[in-house]
Amino acid sequence: MIQLSGMHSQQSGMWPSGSMESVIIQQMQETPVVYSYQSIDELSFELKLRKNIIVSARAMNQGYAEFEIFANSYCNPQYWHLTNTGGFQLRHDVIPSDAIQDIYKNSSLYAFECATATVIIYYHAVLNSMDEHVFNQLFQNLYLYSWHVDPDLGIQSIHTDHFLPGDIVYFNNPDFDPETSWWRGENAVVLGDGTYFGHGLGMGTAEQMFQALNKERKPGSSQLAYLMNSVIRPSFKHLAKFSMLPRGYTAYKIQHVVIHHNENSISYDRYLFYLNKVYNQMT
Repeated sequence: MIQLSGMHSQQSGMWPSGSMESVIIQQMQETPVVYSYQSIDELSFELKLRKNIIVSARAMNQGYAEFEIFANSYCNPQYWHLTNTGGFQLRHDVIPSDAIQDIYKNSSLYAFECATATVIIYYHAVLNSMDEHVFNQLFQNLYLYSWHVDPDLGIQSIHTDHFLPGDIVYFNNPDFDPETSWWRGENAVVLGDGTYFGHGLGMGTAEQMFQALNKERKPGSSQLAYLMNSVIRPSFKHLAKFSMLPRGYTAYKIQHVVIHHNENSISYDRYLFYLNKVYNQMT
């Protein structure tokens, strides 16, 4: 259900029938979850960003970036410094938007695991959803490692079994083989046509994701892979406000601590557990 400034809204007619925007609107209206917006611009921005998340996921699938564990990750040294933990640190002489675009333009020069892939998809989609200058003002110190993100992405985990196109879900493989621990699960983008994209597995249905993960369980396992009932979403409303800011906007912000866990293909919830553990120790 959609509420626009406190009133139920029927906005699907604003977008062509069959478009991704109209598909998202329809799915929002068919769920018991209430999606509230202060303005039509706020709703429009979320639809635009969701669509671009899907576009960025499909583009990554069509590229040549490899799936690799942190120890074997690599990147284009003209734009990023490869850290000894397998992270990509933006060079000080490089514009953030150029570095994100290079991952897609020169994809064969990159290799990373699936959590890092989803974060790259987010940055690329946000870049394509707002003014490039605003993007560069917001995300000046990019560091790509697992689920580490800039605070202004506003990443949040939501407990729900209602998935929308552009959401990121997690296929959990609890009995993964310790010898191939990168098969512990798969972060995947909901593409809206019954398929998902997960870096390393590519595009496929939920059943195809299950089949791939179930082949990588430890010997004697009887617990099958499953889809967790939670989604990861950026703060669409927060980013919508930034998308309307004038050029030259600057703001001080405290960056999140980086958790170098060296566990490939973990869920955002697992990363958040490690992050909260560090913050609790600090306080």
